[in-house]
Amino acid sequence: MNQGLLDELRACVGAAHVACEGELDDGYLVDARKRYFGRALAVVRPGNTAEAAAVVRTCAAHGVPIVPQGGNTGLVGGGVPNDSGREVVLQLGRMQSIRSIDPDNLSMTVDAGCVLQQVREHARTHGLLFPLSIGSQGSCTIGGNMATNAGGSQVVHYGNARELCLGLEVVTAAGEIWNGLSGLRKDNSGYDLRDLFIGSEGTLGIITAASLKLFAPPAATLTALLACADIDTAITLLARLRTGTTAQLTGFEVMARHAMQLVASHFPQIPQPLKPAPWTILVEFAADDEERARDWLHARLVETDCDAVTASNQTQADALWRLRDAIPLAQAREGLNIKHDIALPVSQIGGFLREMDTALPALVPDVRTVVFGHLGDGNLHFNLQAPEGVSPAEFLLRHEANCNACVHDAVMTRGGSFAAEHGIGRLRRSELARRKSPVALAMMRSIKQALDPHNLMNPGRVLQDAGQDA
Repeated sequence: MNQGLLDELRACVGAAHVACEGELDDGYLVDARKRYFGRALAVVRPGNTAEAAAVVRTCAAHGVPIVPQGGNTGLVGGGVPNDSGREVVLQLGRMQSIRSIDPDNLSMTVDAGCVLQQVREHARTHGLLFPLSIGSQGSCTIGGNMATNAGGSQVVHYGNARELCLGLEVVTAAGEIWNGLSGLRKDNSGYDLRDLFIGSEGTLGIITAASLKLFAPPAATLTALLACADIDTAITLLARLRTGTTAQLTGFEVMARHAMQLVASHFPQIPQPLKPAPWTILVEFAADDEERARDWLHARLVETDCDAVTASNQTQADALWRLRDAIPLAQAREGLNIKHDIALPVSQIGGFLREMDTALPALVPDVRTVVFGHLGDGNLHFNLQAPEGVSPAEFLLRHEANCNACVHDAVMTRGGSFAAEHGIGRLRRSELARRKSPVALAMMRSIKQALDPHNLMNPGRVLQDAGQDA
């Protein structure tokens, strides 16, 4: 162990905020899916940007790699150390200041360690809305949201994290501080450095703060649950609901039969108000006139000839959303599964699903497909659970590579992406190397070399190091 390095890190942030082997909580070393288990030289918790920069300079001087970490809710293994015991985890959870809020400019600036739910609630106290909404919002952090370009359930109207960010503060690989915090909607003064770091997963620098875009909240929110016989009906419904002017579609979530069955099995206390159907659809709208919007929505739902229930208050709406949010939790209780976070043009989703209905059972008889996600923006979580009675670990070991190839081949053929909102991390880096064009990969490596020439910023995530496998 490098005692000199540890002493310098303690001088940067205080001895109480540096932990090394024997003192480390597994929460810093194990990813949210419990797929990656690492070791760290140390976990260091800076309290502000200056301390974070000092830590980076110290690690750079010693040639020690850094793994930035927020709420550790990522699903691709990008926020935990590898098993070498050489990496320092830079844990940003102490950096939780709401630096400013500007209601006239509809913006706020917050530290990277602020929990998403905290940010949403602070905006609400000022009568404003920060619309990023994901299942882990009670523990994920703004820095992680920006580093992964988080999506969530309202992308169809408000966009990804990238669209909700006005500016960033970043500690570079050299330990310098770039202050790109801005409340401007228009600024064409050179390259957009902000967009380099959003979605870079900590491989180019450490995001320490963000300026966020706020919105006036809608006067009313309408939520409804529908049962559909097939995915084509759901896609037709999506097109119809998008064109409405009385209410603005903000969320359109789909849940296939097996997904709902898992929720019923593992969370029987969560009511399911509709009879089981091939597809269950959760829709949400923003409206200025609630009564008029309810009449409009009722007329649209009658046209679909689908069973439907509409929430009459926020408590009922929250209950409907609990069904959707419980699916990943139910899958975790069921056991390890093969996850795919895919994006497709909405027009291609029906054909893709029909192809998978034939192709996957040919690979793995009785495989259980657990499909859910954000049909409104073309992002599906297309997951595969082991057949009944088969060990989940054995299922993963034997079938993950072939199932990934089957699913991702079909996605890419249809002009889609194998990484919609979860990122690349360690889980998908070999897929990126195989499926991204050589020109794109060369540009990405050039950017990495320019900003992190010594490969100390989250190395081995996103881009493969030489000789590295999956």
